[in-house]
Amino acid sequence: MNTAKFRFHDELNDFLKSHRKNSFDFNFEGNPSVKDIIESFGIPHVEVEVIFANNISVLFDYNLKNGDDISVYPSLKKNNSPDIIRLKEISNGVPIFIVDIQLGKLARYLRMLGFDALYDNKYDSKDIINISIGHDRTILTRNVFLLKNSSVTKGYWIRSQDPHQQVLQVMRFSELTPHIKLFYRCMECNGILKNVDKELIKDRLLPNTLKYFDEFHMCSDCRNIYWKGSHFKKMDSLVEKIKHDPESSLTSKV
Repeated sequence: MNTAKFRFHDELNDFLKSHRKNSFDFNFEGNPSVKDIIESFGIPHVEVEVIFANNISVLFDYNLKNGDDISVYPSLKKNNSPDIIRLKEISNGVPIFIVDIQLGKLARYLRMLGFDALYDNKYDSKDIINISIGHDRTILTRNVFLLKNSSVTKGYWIRSQDPHQQVLQVMRFSELTPHIKLFYRCMECNGILKNVDKELIKDRLLPNTLKYFDEFHMCSDCRNIYWKGSHFKKMDSLVEKIKHDPESSLTSKV
């Protein structure tokens, strides 16, 4: 029987039932890949950015050996050494998402903030994985097993069940705060909003809306209409909460 020492850092501890934030010994037979062992602890490979084996950065296919000292990180932004192997795929520009069927409110919040968040409650796991791969979308899910699929290259496990906390988690994970753009996407269908002349839509507006508001946006896909009513105050409040989040990319980028 062989033994290696493991240490998981930062939010990777969210997946562990024991040995959180501590080094521990792990017994194994043969020479399994470090990826297989990491996922045996319940941690999806897409949550891992850097692995050190005996202080040397390694790939997922590194084969574990007796006496190894393994450290696993979800991110390592402060270390820009050229010897560091980054295991997460990086999106070009602002990330785009596909959201699991359990997270409809999260999809709406992300769209409200201007982010491309594809969602359909008819999607099954196979659909989500295929769309993620085919369209370079990051999977957002509370299903850990979905992220462990070997085909998945971009994904994030949503820790909280509260939609407000969920959107904060995604903003931190993908460093989205500087890219917020209100009244850009339709909350219902993810389409792009365009300014629309009040006269062209007045027959669709309630009397008080027609009387008190002059600026309107229409979805280019589903034709839903948006204006800065009471929902805008909720949107603005959420944006302020995100901007003042001590862990957001706006205040904590390193």
